[in-house]
Amino acid sequence: MAHFNLVLVAPEIPQNTGTIGRMAVSTDCTLHLIEPLGFSLDDKYVKRAGMDYWQYLDLKVYHTWEEFLEINCPQRMFFFSTHGKKLFWDVQYELGDYLVFGRESAGLPPEFYERYRDQLALIPMPGKFSRSLNLANAASIVLYEAMRQTRGAW
Repeated sequence: MAHFNLVLVAPEIPQNTGTIGRMAVSTDCTLHLIEPLGFSLDDKYVKRAGMDYWQYLDLKVYHTWEEFLEINCPQRMFFFSTHGKKLFWDVQYELGDYLVFGRESAGLPPEFYERYRDQLALIPMPGKFSRSLNLANAASIVLYEAMRQTRGAW
């Protein structure tokens, strides 16, 4: 079983996905991609960011969110968004959790904000001009907090 599951819903920037893939390999996580993707998985930028780690990545790709849910039946999912009320470090993570992130330009699909409102969490950005963090940075911040909380279990 993977330590955690990183889920990207309709990612747009290949370098972000490549960087997150590299991190997933380094942390024994599974990377789940929900289409549409804003790039081809053969894109040279995905491969360059993932470097020689990409071949070891536990990667799963789904045509739709519903397909992802049907195949995985995730018990615990947390969604990270500027719409969250709870801070990401206040979430009590467990091994196997699904950590879900939206697309770089628009975040999560609008219907997620109501459907998963109790599972939304926020990464604080007290700066004056911060709309959002880079996707790869946000995924790193959340994953390493989840690992910190569960250290000793992995």
